[in-house]
Amino acid sequence: MIVGANATTVGANACGARKKEKKMRKKIIAANWKMNMNINEAKKLCKTLIPIVNTKNQIVVFCVPAIDITTVNSCIKGTDIKLGAENFYFEDKGAYTGEISADMLLSAGVEYVIIGHSERRQIFKENDKMINKKLLKALSSGLTPILCCGESLKQRENGETLDFIKKQIVAAFAKVEKEDVKKVVVAYEPIWAIGTGKTATSKQAEEVCAYIRKVIAELYDKKLAEEVSILYGGSVNGKNAKELFSKKNIDGALVGGASLKSEFADITKS
Repeated sequence: MIVGANATTVGANACGARKKEKKMRKKIIAANWKMNMNINEAKKLCKTLIPIVNTKNQIVVFCVPAIDITTVNSCIKGTDIKLGAENFYFEDKGAYTGEISADMLLSAGVEYVIIGHSERRQIFKENDKMINKKLLKALSSGLTPILCCGESLKQRENGETLDFIKKQIVAAFAKVEKEDVKKVVVAYEPIWAIGTGKTATSKQAEEVCAYIRKVIAELYDKKLAEEVSILYGGSVNGKNAKELFSKKNIDGALVGGASLKSEFADITKS
């Protein structure tokens, strides 16, 4: 049994180790504009956000619709803001009308790409196999993938959250080489909290983000899992961001609705 000064020392050391583990991970605040902002609106939003977002000691990414990529790239030139896409296809080229390849994104200045968002899974029927192919292609192409996962309200109410999240993570990371794991950014986005105004409590978000790290550790190893940045997404706003970011396993956010207004800057300052 540890008592007195020794207990205090051990506790302080453990706390210091946890802070060091979090410090070594990249802090990322990514905006997901979804199907919003025509070119003129994109220019206006960039003009509003660029002077006020905080890029110190963290990475800020604008993930924008394909039509806005070139425009936004021009707007953020000379700043520390990174450019992201909302989707791409895993083939290099060919008869895939309406799709965009990794090479096309790279040639337009894109560095990040969202993969497996619940809206892509639900509305466009992207399954685990396709998401795995996209993840592998992003990594082999040099794009940084933001891999989304999350459960429905029914799954949460039925106590199936962790099992479902594990299934998504295991499927997505199939055939991903060990040296590529830390290049993946994972975003936990409970479907029931996306665009609904409902937010997972910081405790709920931390529980799932910690579990995602545990699953990655089981697939690879603990040290590697500690290097993976895990974000929370789901009605993140200027009021709840600070509490969410205070948690050990939450390294930033994937922001939807609030990324379309000046409130996004408040999140980056949290």
